[in-house]
Amino acid sequence: MPNPTPREIAERLVRLTAPGPNGDLADLFAEDAVLDFPFSPPGAPQHAQGREMFRAHLLGAVGLQRHESTSNVHIRETEEPGTVVIEYRLHGSVVPTGKQFAFDIITVAHVHDGLISWLRTYSNPLDGAIAFDAVPDLVKALTTQRT
Repeated sequence: MPNPTPREIAERLVRLTAPGPNGDLADLFAEDAVLDFPFSPPGAPQHAQGREMFRAHLLGAVGLQRHESTSNVHIRETEEPGTVVIEYRLHGSVVPTGKQFAFDIITVAHVHDGLISWLRTYSNPLDGAIAFDAVPDLVKALTTQRT
């Protein structure tokens, strides 16, 4: 049986994101996959390496947020073999407060041998800060000199 195409992997990624977070999503990734989240909120990792590290990250979010659905999904194949761009809106809630959120997300993924080998995800850090009542933390992080 041939490996799934990059588009099929992207479709599965969105489909598994909707009811998450859950560890099953990590099964789409290569054992040594690299994941980048350049706009992560203060205190959250901006980089992860490896399927099992990502699985632990997902399982750690279970008590913090509940994903309910995705919408506005657009998957774009690129001229670079194995690379897809995925745009979607993730709807969910913050578990401790019940506060609803909707995050617009853009993900670039490289798929090799039917698994994601590299992924970079972008979302608006202000949306997350508002949802998780962490705006002061975000402001502090933005105004603190990095060395």
